Amino acid sequence: PDAPKDFSCQTQDMRIVTCTWSQGGDTYLYEKYSTKYTLSDKFSQKMILCTPNCSKQCSCTWDIGQQRIWNVTVTVENPLGKKTAVDAFNVNHRIYPTAPFQVWEECTETEITLHWNYQNNGIELLCQTEIIHPHGKVELHNSSDRHSPNRSITVGGLQPYTEYTARVRCGAVKHFWRWSEWSEAQTIRTEEATPSGKLDMWREITPVLGGRNVTLFWKKAPGFRANGRIISYEVTWEKIEDGSKPESISFSSVYNSTRIFIDNHSYRISIMAKNNVNFSLPSVLIISKATDNSMSTEELREEQVNGTDDGIFISWEPRCIYDSYIIDWCNFPKLQPCDLQWKRFGPNTSSAVINSAAFVPGERYNFHIYGSVANRASLLEKKTGYLRELPPLHDPVVDKIELTFNAVTLSWDSYLTNESQSGFVRGYHIYVSPIQENCTLKGSKKRIISGDSELCKYTIENPEEKKYTVEHLMSNTKYKLVVKAYTGGGETPILDFLYIDTPYNSTVLYFLFLLVIVPTLVAAICHWKKKWVKECCCPAIPSPRKSKVLSFKEFKIGSEKVLKISDCIPDMLDVDNKAEAQKL
Repeated sequence: PDAPKDFSCQTQDMRIVTCTWSQGGDTYLYEKYSTKYTLSDKFSQKMILCTPNCSKQCSCTWDIGQQRIWNVTVTVENPLGKKTAVDAFNVNHRIYPTAPFQVWEECTETEITLHWNYQNNGIELLCQTEIIHPHGKVELHNSSDRHSPNRSITVGGLQPYTEYTARVRCGAVKHFWRWSEWSEAQTIRTEEATPSGKLDMWREITPVLGGRNVTLFWKKAPGFRANGRIISYEVTWEKIEDGSKPESISFSSVYNSTRIFIDNHSYRISIMAKNNVNFSLPSVLIISKATDNSMSTEELREEQVNGTDDGIFISWEPRCIYDSYIIDWCNFPKLQPCDLQWKRFGPNTSSAVINSAAFVPGERYNFHIYGSVANRASLLEKKTGYLRELPPLHDPVVDKIELTFNAVTLSWDSYLTNESQSGFVRGYHIYVSPIQENCTLKGSKKRIISGDSELCKYTIENPEEKKYTVEHLMSNTKYKLVVKAYTGGGETPILDFLYIDTPYNSTVLYFLFLLVIVPTLVAAICHWKKKWVKECCCPAIPSPRKSKVLSFKEFKIGSEKVLKISDCIPDMLDVDNKAEAQKL
């Protein structure tokens, strides 16, 4: 057999000693050949009368009488051999008390007094109390019979109306051997107290006829503690100028918002939380006059912001006059009324990353930045952005096409670029290509799509420019084209095209008519009237009356045109008639 391991002895009441050890590996010997255990004391030279019990661990217990010093040997034996282990001890040094019992408590708002009982054997005990806080922090507090004869301990510095877990264990003060087992754990809740700190309150103002609707929202600020069960909230509002009687209304603790109507004067609004003990300190907001805001929400330019891996980054220009800044937004912008959220920042902060588990890609979130001084807030800046931009939800629909033989003008005026989109529309891409071949239009870029098909790509970088003319097209040609909007998240895949047929070039037809048809027609007429043409253009005998030469002054006599014989040498002279001959 293996030698016994971890052999040790101890007592709980100074009368009974229990020794324990680990039995080691299996010997594969059974029945009469199985392992036998015996215990003996070297000082008394006697065998110890106890029956070993081996299940998970071996143990043996006996009455020690008046003997205090022991040298115990445990022998493990079978037919193949034996092994031993020894433990020498003073019983007074091996005290292992029983666990405390009958544990009960008393508590106030910030203290717990724990009481317990244990088996009294005339041993001075040191007891240890464990207090476990709700967030997992563990506190240990020691006390002894000498300083706490009532077997109790008081633990202070606790939070009101908070659950704690407490338990106790004890050990001998003199010759400490080991702690007892823990007592049964007790769950204890401290008493309620007045709420500490203030609620965090914010508002949304909507102008209406005759005044304003003010929607109030509230939540627990980081420094606020309910110190009990909140049973109600009390909202109070009063005019600042004329000191009129305040109005107030109380709400159940299940509510975290309400709406009140005020006129256009300045108002002081406060809210308090109430538990079973008292009210908290009031949280205050000052609503300025309706005419006090020098710049309305509509007049502020909305700036675009970008999302990051951690949230949406917001920055603003700090102003030294404000003691804090507030950013508000809606986690679900499309809900009406929206679930307004807000966050406060110190005077030295000028940027923040706003994150929320509700933020999703492709949703536009609007942020308002306020500066606050003396509980009076003023709108400073407006931001809008996405956690992550996605391609547009819809492509532009071309609602007007103007076509010529070498150009096409496309219009998509009805396309929306507002918050309904899943990203900021940065511009448009126009893709064009002939049906039968790749595109080689002048001034375009190429884009290759599936099947090695090439498209001509034109880019518009202004999202408000919703008209474009594609030039340098060929007449009498079928083209496919599509208009795609793009955002910071790209554009959607090209699936459907718009098809057009360019008309014939009328200018070419006109020139063709002038260069071919007209000359052919003239030639045909000339051929048909060739005698007349010949007589008119190149007669066999020119007529003096039609001669350009005879149109000069010096060749005219009176009103008659004359031809001087001396100026030309004719081949033949023919007299038409006698009258003409007589005149000559």
